Amino acid sequence: MTTEKLVAEIKRKKSFLCIGLDVDLNKIPSHLLQTEDPIFEFNKAIIDATHHLAVSYKPNTAFYEAYGIKGWKSLEKTINYINKNYPEIFTIADAKRGDIGNTSTMYAKAFLEDLAFDSVTVAPYMGKDSVEPFLAFKDKHTIMLALTSNQGAFDFQTKKIDNKEVYKHVLETSKSWENSENLMYVVGATKAEYFTEIRKIVPNSFLLVPGVGAQGGSLSEVCKYGLNDQIGLLINSSRGIIYASNGTDFAEKAAIAAEKLQQEMTAFI
Repeated sequence: MTTEKLVAEIKRKKSFLCIGLDVDLNKIPSHLLQTEDPIFEFNKAIIDATHHLAVSYKPNTAFYEAYGIKGWKSLEKTINYINKNYPEIFTIADAKRGDIGNTSTMYAKAFLEDLAFDSVTVAPYMGKDSVEPFLAFKDKHTIMLALTSNQGAFDFQTKKIDNKEVYKHVLETSKSWENSENLMYVVGATKAEYFTEIRKIVPNSFLLVPGVGAQGGSLSEVCKYGLNDQIGLLINSSRGIIYASNGTDFAEKAAIAAEKLQQEMTAFI
């Protein structure tokens, strides 16, 4: 999907909501456990109930890989279902991959070709030759970790080298990489005070922002400092939406939670 199509969808739906499909069999409604593929049935119901409110879905691959081949099959069925029924949705494989060049190429093929996601998250620690293989795919996006929402982000990301924080070095360096126009960045909502500085470095890039909702991030604060003239944000909520209920009404309650967040977003579009 091109950036232009994503922006058009944001404006059409008056939403920049991304829903994280992080499926834990210990948390989904018990009646689904009797089905042949509980993970897919859960995802399908959530997607059908919320697709008109969200512009993106983001399965975190760990929640599928943990269940072995069955989990991977559920992930495959989920992305195929989205691509077939809701092709306007921007899909993110939250895999956080990053390795030497030829290995990164294979990771990129797995998610961007075989599974046909629109984008994949990557870790930049190994540098240019670990990220550029992802950037080589036409009309696909690479979403690079920049400043994350976890407490451990302060271990490295905000430390200074030559009087500049590491995350700023990462952002600035990445702009020089081949096909860097295909880059997006992960910036945690719990770091809202950093968005002004981030926008000075990457004013036009999309930022994927986890941490709104269950992790305590503020939508209004993120928008205040992070919006650009094409919105430029994908606000992710996972647990606050998909686990709004663990009863038979789980999809309906997820839609209510999603709509609440989407309605807050309309003020910024």
